[in-house]
Amino acid sequence: MGTFRYTALSSRGDRVEGLLVGETEQAVLAELESRQLTPVKIEARAEASQSGRGVPVRLLGESYEQLADLLRAGVPLLRGLKLLGARRSRPRVGQVFSQLAQGVEKGSDLATAMNERPEVFAPVHVAMVRAGEKGGFLEEVLAQLGKLVVKQAELKAKVIGNMVYPMMLVVMGIGIGGVIFGVFVPKFRPMFDKMKGGLPFLTQVVFGASDAVTKYGFATAVLVAIAAIALLVALRKPGMKERLEVFKTRLPVIGPLIRGFATARLCRLLGTMLSNGVPMLAALQIAKDGAGNILMQRAVEDAAEAVKAGQHLAPPLVKSGLFDDDITEMISVGEAANNLDEVLVKIAETVESRLDRALGVAIRLIEPLLLVMLAGIVGIVAAALLLPLTKLSSSL
Repeated sequence: MGTFRYTALSSRGDRVEGLLVGETEQAVLAELESRQLTPVKIEARAEASQSGRGVPVRLLGESYEQLADLLRAGVPLLRGLKLLGARRSRPRVGQVFSQLAQGVEKGSDLATAMNERPEVFAPVHVAMVRAGEKGGFLEEVLAQLGKLVVKQAELKAKVIGNMVYPMMLVVMGIGIGGVIFGVFVPKFRPMFDKMKGGLPFLTQVVFGASDAVTKYGFATAVLVAIAAIALLVALRKPGMKERLEVFKTRLPVIGPLIRGFATARLCRLLGTMLSNGVPMLAALQIAKDGAGNILMQRAVEDAAEAVKAGQHLAPPLVKSGLFDDDITEMISVGEAANNLDEVLVKIAETVESRLDRALGVAIRLIEPLLLVMLAGIVGIVAAALLLPLTKLSSSL
């Protein structure tokens, strides 16, 4: 169903404007005639930007796979799109596929209809579907695209799921710190106000942190907000963003994970597109935008220039320093054996399995580290409060 904006004349000659929902423009014309309105102008209202928001990536991938199954069963493309659009259990995805069906029904191909909704369909999706339509193997493309999208959604969900417990520890730590510095520490201040000889340095630091939370809480919040805004503005600058990427990729534990995720995403995107008939240069350009890492994008740009000059893909990737030696060696072998698409997909699967293990190890390291930090904060506060007490007891 689509939304159409109409301008019509009533039986009295009055000008009437409004919106109507209908499957086609002819259906809207029939509805206007039934209301005794003479249509003057009818135009489809663009709703892609609204319907595309909030479409779950996993459901989009599953829809690709279902459409591939329908095509393999002999169902025409238009009929399959309408069936997916009529699903009441998934209204958001259904509305998107209903709009695709309307575009195909008006004579455009599926890739063109998808390209008109960039907020829903990524360029890599459009490129793969266009290659499948031109090559006559659309159902295979949709099946592989569905697997690609679902796999990426599962990987993202796994990362988020593994980070739930550490984030809970961080929230608990912030809450405990607030109670300690906002409630517990201020109760000891009257005891030490008249202490001769001054307070130990550690105690002064703890009391200063307590004052920042209690007496100057509003000013502290404003300063933190200003610092956060300044940091966001600085990170938006190209130079600063690149420095941050370099810093993150060189971190001891996080760096290999960041490089691994970017490598797996790039190899799976590139391998899937190559296996579906997308030319190498076009596939590199699209995969570059989907890499999600500035340094990786630069490495792919260098690789594209090398391929354009008739050279191999592996040497520029080796030069970037972002890929492990075994990965670049496998890419070289794939180029020599003329099965680079299969090798890239295999690399993605191998890297993802490594990341699964590495992420589990990293999470197991982060959890005790956070607990040690919480214990350290409590220990510092306890020491800061005990030092003046021992000084008082010794002076008695």
